[in-house]
Amino acid sequence: MRGMKARWFVKGDWDGFIGLFIDNLLQLLLIVTLTPIVCGIPLATVTTVILPGAAVSIIAGNLFYSWQAWRLALRTGRDDVTALPYGINTVSLIAFLFFIMGPVWQATHDPLKVWEAGVFACLLSGIFELAAAFCVDPLRRNAPRAALLSALAGVALTFISMGFAFQIFASPTLAILPMFLIVIAYASRLRLPLGVPAGLVAILIGVAIAWSLRWLGFPSFSAPETPATFGLHLPKPDVTAWNALLSGGGLWGYLTIILPMTIFTILGSLQTLESAEAAGDRYETAPSLAANGIGTILAAFFGSAFPTTIYIGHPGWKAMGARIGYSALNGVVISLLCTFGAVTAILHVVPLEVTLGILIWIGLVMTAQAFQETPKSHAIAVAAGLIPSLAAWAWLLIETTLRAAGSPLEKVLPKFGNELFLRGLLALNQGFLITSMAFAAIVAFAIDRKFLASAVTCFVCAALSAVGLIHAYTITPSGIAPLFGWMVAPDFVIAYASTGLCLLFLHGSKYFDGAPKA
Repeated sequence: MRGMKARWFVKGDWDGFIGLFIDNLLQLLLIVTLTPIVCGIPLATVTTVILPGAAVSIIAGNLFYSWQAWRLALRTGRDDVTALPYGINTVSLIAFLFFIMGPVWQATHDPLKVWEAGVFACLLSGIFELAAAFCVDPLRRNAPRAALLSALAGVALTFISMGFAFQIFASPTLAILPMFLIVIAYASRLRLPLGVPAGLVAILIGVAIAWSLRWLGFPSFSAPETPATFGLHLPKPDVTAWNALLSGGGLWGYLTIILPMTIFTILGSLQTLESAEAAGDRYETAPSLAANGIGTILAAFFGSAFPTTIYIGHPGWKAMGARIGYSALNGVVISLLCTFGAVTAILHVVPLEVTLGILIWIGLVMTAQAFQETPKSHAIAVAAGLIPSLAAWAWLLIETTLRAAGSPLEKVLPKFGNELFLRGLLALNQGFLITSMAFAAIVAFAIDRKFLASAVTCFVCAALSAVGLIHAYTITPSGIAPLFGWMVAPDFVIAYASTGLCLLFLHGSKYFDGAPKA
């Protein structure tokens, strides 16, 4: 009844906390493991600057969404309100590492510049998200869902799933069983006795296998050589992100990554709010998305390079019996791990490989969602949108191979000839997230016989090609770099404009292929 006293913590919140904690912990383990390797940022910087900065956004967001749920419970008089789950954005984490910070490291080999690029991207993402909280409806109404989800699926299938699948199958005795246990348990919606999270059980089994093999003398798992970094590392405000935003330098070129990822985050948040409402908890759009943006801005202001967001899966937490307190407890515990340097200590006990099955599952779900949540007739549009992501993934493999072999691209490129059409691969790689959305939109509009909208999309692609936001690149001694200016990719301008003119002709035709135009 109305006026009841909402309880902050119930028994089911323990189950919800364990599941959300494991999810958040995995992101922290990825940051600690991948950032030094991919970006060259020293582990000491990760543990004393980036993770404490992330702690600020994580605790602020989790407390806000718990408070939001408490307010909803008081207003509606219900005792089954579940807070929105929240943490570091997995997709943006991978995208920022591989597409922004990694390339800056390859170009400069300066950890400070890499970190500046990361906090710049994080800050800009938060500002865009905060601004979009109050004006997202037109995009949501007019853009084909295939265009919005296919690029996300492409990143999920390649950069989230494939690379980590390689890592899993490189350590089969250690990692394959936990991976299959996670995928099977989640796919079958298996509920374990006492509501124990299946992901936690799978990880514990993996840890037991790792330490058993180590005890038996098999070299399947060795603790990191880097010692645990225990100690109090309080977050400190830093204006680096704001200075980078004002000066920009060459960082504005990464808008081709930041903007699409922000759009994905916003759309994912909207879908999360819709699924929460379907489960019985209706949260207002503007404050929920604004809190996302503010949390990410806070992260950048305190030195983190990774945005935060509300997570999909609210109905799952609700079905566990989680209510309000699980989110607040998660924020407090994760923040303590970050500020006391305990994340690296966990890697001395838990091999990263046994946790990667969760990422495989996330990648599979996101790829499946792109097909399931779009009209059946738009399946081809989703498939078309996957092509640029596959090209970007192929280029990452080639670039990594050339770098490991010590072979500069400038010298190797002429040797490829037409065997791989490498220049076409490079063109698809540049601005691939935008191109992915555009390809899917062009096809989806055409399927619905909306040839004018399809033509407009082509003309937008021509304009983006003209200024170098897609397809334009230059080859430097350190690799591939974006190329910005006017008419830097004239071949693509002509190609897209010609396609747009053909679509305008179809729009003006009364009949096409014997069927009336819709």
